[in-house]
Order: sequence, then structure tokens, then C-alpha cells
Amino acid sequence: MNMHLATIAVIATNVLISLRGFNDVIFFDRYKFAIGPIKSGQRERMFTSGFLHVDISHLFMNMFTLFFFADVVINWFGWERFLIIYIVSLLAGSLLALFFHKDEPFYSAVGASGAVTGVLYAAILLQPDMRLGIMFIPIPIPAYLLGLAYMLYSIYGMKKRLGNIGHTAHFGGAIGGYVTTLLFKPSLLTSDPFMVFILALPIVLLFILEKLGKI
Repeated sequence: MNMHLATIAVIATNVLISLRGFNDVIFFDRYKFAIGPIKSGQRERMFTSGFLHVDISHLFMNMFTLFFFADVVINWFGWERFLIIYIVSLLAGSLLALFFHKDEPFYSAVGASGAVTGVLYAAILLQPDMRLGIMFIPIPIPAYLLGLAYMLYSIYGMKKRLGNIGHTAHFGGAIGGYVTTLLFKPSLLTSDPFMVFILALPIVLLFILEKLGKI
């Protein structure tokens, strides 16, 4: 599989910045997502945190996922719009994290998960008939079912505060990828309204739960 140069560039940027963070605690702490410093004016953290990772396994999982789905988006939209979706999703993840954790001054997070989830969700919206193989499951799963399951798990993770994982950023990234894809290809609203509706359900559910104070 030949990766597009844009995919290689994004992966290389993540690797280089993450490696710097692994070896420089001061650099890592200065550019990670942290509510207190962001509210004090260091808003660049909402962008820079998306290129830092906790460790090699965290970095590998994000880049491995990007490797599989980036070129789907590039094939549909071109590399320029792929990069726009990536950046919008990264920032959407940070914005949602800021919204949900604004009263937690010590909340912090790092990782490309929001951006990668946005690309994943965009790829699913564009090509919902993709079949994805999952470890320990012998039958390939339709991409849209995996996307729905992942989003519902993210809501559960946000509610239960599961693990040291930025579930909020994942969800925000998915929203960014979903909305930007529809802006770039509004014909999906008429050509595949069922899929547009289905993939919107977890997003609507999240904000209903938030309004009800359930999350």
C-alpha cells in the first residue's frame, strides 16, 4: 500500500514532536493540553497537544489507524482537504474537551486521537460499505457499525471517566470530521441520507445527555 505524501508528512510530524516530548519533560508540559494554562491564555496548547503522545504505544496506535484511513479521505477529497479535516478535527476535539472540562483546572491530555478519529469518521461517512477486520472477530464488520460502536463507547467512557483516555477529544474529533465532510460533500445529504442520519445519532445523544446533566 503506497501512502500519500500528505499522510507521510502528518505521521512524520507526529513522530518527531512526540519523540521530542518523550525526551524533554519541560517541552512536553509546555505544549500539552492543560485547562489551567489554556484559560490563562496559552491557547496554542489546543493545537500543539495533538502532536504529543504519552508513549510509543500511544503514538503507534494513532498513526496505525491514520495509516488505514487517511488515503480513503485523500482519494475522495485530495490531500488539501484531508489536511483541513485533520486540523479541524484536532481543534474540535480540543474545543469539546475544553467545554466539558472547563471547571477542572488540572485536567490535561495529549495525542492525535481527536484528529485521527475525525479522519476515521470522515472515511466511514464517505465509504460506509467498507469492511473492517477486528482482532478476535472472524467476520469483517461494516465500517459504520464500528463507527457507531466507537462513538457510543466514547460517551460511556466520558460518563464513567474510563482509563487515562481523552474520550472527549475522540468524540469532538469525530464531530469535526463529520461536519467538515458534509461541508465538502453536501450531496451526501441526498445521496445517502440514512447514513448521514445514523452517524449523527451519537452526536445528538451526547448533547442531550449533557443538557440533562447526565454526563
